[in-house]
Amino acid sequence: MRMTSMSPPEQSRSEMRSVELAVAGMTCASCATRVQRKLNKLDGVSASVNYATEKATIETSNEVPVERLLKQVETAGYQAEVVEPDTPDEADPQERVRYLWRRLMVALLCGVPLTNLSITLALVPSLRFPGWPWMLLALTLPVVTWSAWPFHRQALLHARHGATSMDTLVSLGITAAACWSVYTIFAYRHTSTAGNDLVGLLLQPAGSVYLDVAAAVTIFMLAGRMLEAKAKHRAGGALRALASLGAKDVTVLDEHGHEHRIPIGDLRLDDHFVVRPGETIATDGDVLHGHCTVDTSTMTGESVPVEASTGDSVVGGTIATSGRIVVCATRVGADTQLAQLRRLVEQAQTDKARVQRLADRISGWFVPAVCLLATLTFLSWWLLEAPLEQTFSAALTVLIIACPCALGLATPTALLAATGRGAQLGIFIKGHQALESARAIDTVVLDKTGTLTTGRMAVVDLHTTADTDAATLLHQAGAVEDACEHVVAHAISALARQELGPPAAVEDFTSLSGLGAGGTVDGHAVLVGSARLLRERGSALPPELDTQRADWERQGRTTVAVAVDGQARGVFALTDTVKPSATPMVAALHRLGLRTVLLSGDNAATARAVADTVGIDETRAEVLPADKSTTIAALQAQGRTVAMVGDGINDAPALARADLGLAVISGTDVALDAADVLLVRDRLDVVPHAITLARSTLRTIRSNLAWAFGYNLAALPLAVFGLLNPLIAAAAMALSSLFVVTNSLRLRKFGTEPSPTEEPTRPRRNRPESTPQP
Repeated sequence: MRMTSMSPPEQSRSEMRSVELAVAGMTCASCATRVQRKLNKLDGVSASVNYATEKATIETSNEVPVERLLKQVETAGYQAEVVEPDTPDEADPQERVRYLWRRLMVALLCGVPLTNLSITLALVPSLRFPGWPWMLLALTLPVVTWSAWPFHRQALLHARHGATSMDTLVSLGITAAACWSVYTIFAYRHTSTAGNDLVGLLLQPAGSVYLDVAAAVTIFMLAGRMLEAKAKHRAGGALRALASLGAKDVTVLDEHGHEHRIPIGDLRLDDHFVVRPGETIATDGDVLHGHCTVDTSTMTGESVPVEASTGDSVVGGTIATSGRIVVCATRVGADTQLAQLRRLVEQAQTDKARVQRLADRISGWFVPAVCLLATLTFLSWWLLEAPLEQTFSAALTVLIIACPCALGLATPTALLAATGRGAQLGIFIKGHQALESARAIDTVVLDKTGTLTTGRMAVVDLHTTADTDAATLLHQAGAVEDACEHVVAHAISALARQELGPPAAVEDFTSLSGLGAGGTVDGHAVLVGSARLLRERGSALPPELDTQRADWERQGRTTVAVAVDGQARGVFALTDTVKPSATPMVAALHRLGLRTVLLSGDNAATARAVADTVGIDETRAEVLPADKSTTIAALQAQGRTVAMVGDGINDAPALARADLGLAVISGTDVALDAADVLLVRDRLDVVPHAITLARSTLRTIRSNLAWAFGYNLAALPLAVFGLLNPLIAAAAMALSSLFVVTNSLRLRKFGTEPSPTEEPTRPRRNRPESTPQP
């Protein structure tokens, strides 16, 4: 069973509020760790800072003012501002890329000739010309000053606050290489015994002048940071797309029926607004009148439009392609489904795995440790009386190779890519806990009504006694059932309306919860319900009807008997239509090595018939709503790791109890709150996709972290023993981060779009799952 994390001690939920800050100036994982540590030092504050999204998510008591939070971030050496809920980020996400690109271009224009010239003069000394070191220095200065300024600036900022970061290592490496090279040039100018400065410079080995290394480190780091920025921009594309879906203004109707165009922010709950063809539906609501076709692809990825008419629910952010409707707003602002999904994506991208939290802690002390190691390396080589050039080279290589930027990128970039791709596939992962749970899942429990089936019953047959007219019986039963709210009653009344027109008036109507209903129609006493109800009322089924009823129930059909004036007259057969995508979904789960279980409140025959139809392994029938969670617990007690797929109010405890809860988005809000993963599409093939995506994401994170840790552990000893050249170290360090980013971006190509397998369906209202059918 999953455990829910607690808020800061002695703070009730009502006293807490959530604050989101956009943090500027973070350049690596240790930056995020420092900001997070600073914020968490405040009493009553629980903060999580994500380097990839550059945001701090804070749970704090009302006694802590926002100004205090902003000041705390500033004392850590960064800038912050409050992010208003559900307000799209107005900053240009590509500005960081352009900023780094400009500096990278200058570094390349100077650094490439610098490197080529340095290598050429080292290999062919005869090509050296008077003043060649000064030319190298002239080419280096723009690179190590202006191009490398982002690293120097952050290092100085952190030093002012008594802190270090990855930029500290980069800045130290660049500065040390440049300063050593300048020292070498000037030292030989003054120690030349030949009286000719040029002679001394020509005799000096080119390898001791590290200007090309300083330029290479700058180029590799700028290129790596720019690729990171691009990757973060691409991976966050789904979130930006969600943020842009909403309408900017809306046409509302006043009390006199006059239309007015207002900004979307002024729309209020229960306002009536008009949607015309081609317009984006402004917010979630119920259709008051009219009929239209709705393109839901922006929200669900479904290519087939759905029909919406009076009484149907529509979702904000979808587009009306034809027809005009008037909608009553049932949710506005932060309460809309679009806003909730956007928050879920942001929450998932902010979440951290246990192993990533360990990586963040390591990054926090890693930089001081590396600086100490570089100093000890220098002293050790110096005490061993090694040449000064070799001593400096080993210490410089330690500084350059050690930058563990890949540690900070391992989880955030994978989550950014996975949540973005998941959103495209109609899968919303609410947090990293879902990823870790999916790895161990071995059993998938599937709710029947509304999940495996459409939740809409349909009459498929009617058998009457020899002296009963079928149309008359349908007329009488339809009149009684038209006054009921049960899904079975709706099916019979719908058929009667379709075949015979509006129902007759019912007198003395009585509803018998869970059993049936009765009333007087055209002067005849009509009782509609289970065979048991008729038997208890003295209207037992004759052998012919009872045999037919038993045969239908063995086939998994729901039966409803009808008695008129105390005599059983006929039996209806109904079925809850199985979704076409159910069978392929179960087959895909089996290919993943998972065992499937059907959970239903129906009788064993009906449940088993559905299970056999779609190929489910195991059936748990006649399970009362209150017992669904107990059933999950029983499976867990057998040693199984359970995923639960459901949609109803009575599924919420089971979804919360399961190791992994997956809720169909058309379900109730309670079920959605309890689940770990939301399935937006009305196709069940997203269930195996969700589990596979979660597993793939976790594998990617683990491989990222394994590479990052392994790289540093393997490279540092080589650097300490002088077995690495600083130039190679600079390239390897940048390539390490690039590997992590590109490995994570593979998730953006996860899966393929499944072909449509379902007929278009209307959005259904959120309501409790029906009680067990008679």
